[in-house]
Amino acid sequence: MAGDRIATDVIVVGAGPVGLMLAGELRGAGADVVVLEKLTAPTTESRASTLHARTMEILESRGLLAPLGDIPNDRRGHFGGIPLDLTLPGRHPGQWKVPQTRIEELLGQWARGLGADIRRGHELTGLTMTADHVEAAVRLPDGTTTSLRAGYVVGCDGEHSAVRRLGGFDFPGSDAERELLRADVAGIDIPDRRFQRLAGGLAIAARRPDGVTRVMVHEFGARPRGGQPGFQDITDSWKRVTGEDIGHGTPLWVNSFGDASRQAARYRDHRLLLAGDAAHQKMPIGGQALNLGLQDAVNLGWKLAAEVRGRAPEGLLDSYHDERHAVGRRTLNNIRAQALLLLGSAEVEAVRRIYAELAAGSENVRTHLAGMISGLDIRYDVGGGRHPLQGRRLAQRDLFRAGRGLLLLTPGAEELRTVAAPWGDLVDTAAAPPGDVPPDLGAVLVRPDGHVVWTDAEDTAITTALTRWFGTPKRQSDRTTTRNRSTDMSSRLTGRTALVTGASRGMGRATALRLAQEGALVAVHYSTSEEAAEEVVELIEKDGGRAFAVRAELGVAGDVHELFLGLENGLRERTGTTDLDILVNNAGVMGGVKPEDTTPEQFDRLFAVNAKAPFFLIQRALKNMRDGGRIINITSGLTRFANPDEIAYAMTKGAVDQLALHFAKLLGPRNITVNSVAPGITRNGNPVFGIPEAVEQMAQLSAFNRVGEPEDVADVVAFLATDEARWITGSFVDATGGTLLG
Repeated sequence: MAGDRIATDVIVVGAGPVGLMLAGELRGAGADVVVLEKLTAPTTESRASTLHARTMEILESRGLLAPLGDIPNDRRGHFGGIPLDLTLPGRHPGQWKVPQTRIEELLGQWARGLGADIRRGHELTGLTMTADHVEAAVRLPDGTTTSLRAGYVVGCDGEHSAVRRLGGFDFPGSDAERELLRADVAGIDIPDRRFQRLAGGLAIAARRPDGVTRVMVHEFGARPRGGQPGFQDITDSWKRVTGEDIGHGTPLWVNSFGDASRQAARYRDHRLLLAGDAAHQKMPIGGQALNLGLQDAVNLGWKLAAEVRGRAPEGLLDSYHDERHAVGRRTLNNIRAQALLLLGSAEVEAVRRIYAELAAGSENVRTHLAGMISGLDIRYDVGGGRHPLQGRRLAQRDLFRAGRGLLLLTPGAEELRTVAAPWGDLVDTAAAPPGDVPPDLGAVLVRPDGHVVWTDAEDTAITTALTRWFGTPKRQSDRTTTRNRSTDMSSRLTGRTALVTGASRGMGRATALRLAQEGALVAVHYSTSEEAAEEVVELIEKDGGRAFAVRAELGVAGDVHELFLGLENGLRERTGTTDLDILVNNAGVMGGVKPEDTTPEQFDRLFAVNAKAPFFLIQRALKNMRDGGRIINITSGLTRFANPDEIAYAMTKGAVDQLALHFAKLLGPRNITVNSVAPGITRNGNPVFGIPEAVEQMAQLSAFNRVGEPEDVADVVAFLATDEARWITGSFVDATGGTLLG
């Protein structure tokens, strides 16, 4: 066996939509993941194209809807070919049409952006499971083999899953008795048909905006052919059923699917797990298969990440099987019923008429069927709870972050913020937006997959629910603050990690202290003065906070690499992961040289430290940054206020302003905000601040008639790092004390 053995937390087998969704969820929750896909390039086959309401909610909560643009929507669906209005309360009623190729492209970009390692042309050929890891034998594109070691392996590799086969999973059920032939055909002009039942069979035709027509046909009584059909098989069958000749068309894709119905007996076997079509084989009627798989991935991702990070409470990972196996079984049952109604011949007509009458004449029947197909009616058994919302999804779209729970509070329940603070590294606490919490409730606790596990209407304490779903909190010291205005340290950033560059003095030092006071673990970066950086760390720790120093000289070759080596080592040692939530690009050098005296070397140095380093720090940080992160760049009021003695310096800060504008647009889908903070004249250790006359003169430039203090700027940065600033991005924040007012 050739190659090296690479260790990772999780190997996901299969780079289809389900595997990529799982990879993104795992990375967003802090787990390392390698995705293996035997295909060397993404498939061009259109396959599934329907997204249902619950999947749309999930994609929106992860910031993945906006990149899809305007999506065609149809509130009409069907049950076994019988028209059905899918409208239910929610933001995305009905069904939405997105080609699977586009879903794969989007999820692939998302997962890679989060740091997932996706390896195409890598085929799983063997599995060996031990007590503490799994060895995966992999065939590489050049035909050689290697071995990858992981804590867990998840099969997302379809109905012919290698993980299911190699892992020995039982896969009971029934083989196909009927099949539906389908093809995407260019160059034909036939009437659209929506589940048209003719004497000889079923015909479906839908012409897309690009002129391609998808045709599907079933001949009543025909048995599956046992292999993939050719285009001639489809044209012959279509002509027998409809009388139309489509043989002159150009087939772009041809396949068939049968009504086989199988489900893995267990979705988990120790360190092996299954999701999507690897766990359940069914006829993809009504587009439920893709949606079922994506929802499997979202249910599993945060639980598996908690397991590999050592934060999972007992039984959490097993709840994946308990919850999703029941949902899968129910979905398979409704698909089998639909297959009979759709593909049965004259003997099912009486039943079809009864179903049609019920669906059209009873709102209860309609909402029951629509809820089942859309996934909006799923209610997990989360233990106890009398409130109707318990176990159901909460479609909160703006505050969810992958891998993190959410405690939503109304104004009357703010005292729970302190109770939940020990779980702050896994659970965000936020004020409930209007209408998101039912009026009879004051607070709800929501899992990372969007399902409610506690409300304040229950008898159980919130700490019981937090412990059950998020484990025992990490021990946190009782902390006091040195800030005059508060005797207790805030917890708005508890559980977050931050990197502040140039944090050994001035505004960087004040910012590091302030973020630590808010509960963040702070990496204190310095270039030369180790003693000053360690002093900042000592001050933070003395006040009960957490920090560590990391050194790297910026503006030189290898600067970002050196900084992140130290950063990741420090984070891993203290948190078990390399996750980063906040990046403050503060480090910089002043010019102090008149334009006529500026040399090319001085100019290059200014740009290397002040502009180039922040760009590449952001680029590198995005591999570690979780969704919902914060990037704050320290710029300067000199980009808006002329000082001819600092032209080169002002140019560098103008470039930094552009980082916020353009990165904000790029990172919006991940709910990462990027902003510029522009200080004015601020005490920075320069000897000029020791001259009273000079200070008085500088103070007159401010609307407040004083010079700025580092803490003035640090408070602005701290605000932008919190959830309260989640709606601010791409902004230039004037922190000059009114100097720019003129």
